[in-house]
Amino acid sequence: MSLIDMITNVWTQSGMAELWATVAPWLALDERQLIFMIATPFFIGVAVWEYLRIRNNPVLMDTGEAVRNFMLGAGYQITELLFAGIIAFPVYALAYHYRLLDIELNWATGALLWVLTDFVFYWSHRASHRVRWLWCAHVTHHSSERMNFSTAMRQNATNIFNGGWLFYVPLAFIGFNPVWIGVSFALSLVYQFFIHTTLVTRLHPAIEFIFNTPNHHRVHHASNTGYIDTNYGGVFIIFDRLFGTFVEEKAAEPIRYGITRPVHSNNLIVSWTHEYVDMFRDMGKPGGLLARLKHLWMPPEWQREADVTASTSTTTREAA
Repeated sequence: MSLIDMITNVWTQSGMAELWATVAPWLALDERQLIFMIATPFFIGVAVWEYLRIRNNPVLMDTGEAVRNFMLGAGYQITELLFAGIIAFPVYALAYHYRLLDIELNWATGALLWVLTDFVFYWSHRASHRVRWLWCAHVTHHSSERMNFSTAMRQNATNIFNGGWLFYVPLAFIGFNPVWIGVSFALSLVYQFFIHTTLVTRLHPAIEFIFNTPNHHRVHHASNTGYIDTNYGGVFIIFDRLFGTFVEEKAAEPIRYGITRPVHSNNLIVSWTHEYVDMFRDMGKPGGLLARLKHLWMPPEWQREADVTASTSTTTREAA
């Protein structure tokens, strides 16, 4: 018996082979996190390089915040890895089972899926800014008042529970294998990591016209009134140009990063949950059931008419 046969025999008799036969397909479906795990050392390397360049500028870099950003990203990856197989993948499998087409993976269909994934990302991302329930998870990514590579890792551990992944289910129903969809989505997020920086200014005009670049994405992270809710693209910026959400950075209006209602806390749990707390507090105010539920799907800034009137009255009294 060869050494390899001996090792195989130990593995087989351990009982782990049967367990792996069950677990391996589940892990294969969550190839997004596997790609992120492989990419993370590269992310850290690039972030360290950037850190060495801007560490003495507190406007651009805060060491403690950068560390917390990576911790927030780790929390996101853990919950995705633990719960995606339970929550999301059965839905994808069901949609794919009843698919309309049998699409074979090749260069042409792969390129088509890449574009379609980004198209779906555009609408998913746009909804994450305009639907408060989705914003509750996405706000964490925008709450930093700095823009650097660590900001890309600033994610919310509740993402998997919010249902944003449902936007991609129609791709499985069309006939794209959910594993391909996950790979395409993960590679898109890998690309998007590299547009979270102030060290890259403007690229060639042709690149700026087609692709999402650091310049375009800096505008997306701005809290200035004229910049909010723009440049939703992932890899491409062409969908923003098509659907009227593209905005150029203006020299006369420097970007101010962060959110309109800053949360000054270093607590990771607070970073993940503060918007949920605010939303449920708003829902708890007196009113009819439908009026209360509207807070779930209306934009984050939406208030009930009674609240707007009360706020206006208070402002008037204070001014007087």
